[in-house]
Amino acid sequence: QPQLVESGGGLVQSGGSLRLSCEASGHSFSTFTLGWFRQATGKDRSFVASISRIDTNTLYSDSVKARFTISRDHAKNTMYLQMNRLTPEDTGVYYCAARNGGVSPYTKAYVFWGQGTQVTVSS
Repeated sequence: QPQLVESGGGLVQSGGSLRLSCEASGHSFSTFTLGWFRQATGKDRSFVASISRIDTNTLYSDSVKARFTISRDHAKNTMYLQMNRLTPEDTGVYYCAARNGGVSPYTKAYVFWGQGTQVTVSS
């Protein structure tokens, strides 16, 4: 099974940008559809974005569409989430996840999860 490790989180001011990375090891990276989810304190984990195995399909939540961009580098076994125009509502722990099948916004559709990276956006 793949091991997923997120990085790139931190503290940023409202309107700023961050790029998160998710490095996969232990299994063929290109086998899986990948996704980003986030969880704010006291709230359920929610979908952010997903990218298919061969990058042909992407899916975004309405709240991040046009601000965030998901991508993956097969040579580096790494997925990215470029986050622009951040707001305090984007604060939370960001998780990467992997699944078989196509892009999906459903948490339960993903089998493998990383440990998360904290993103804090100050107002």
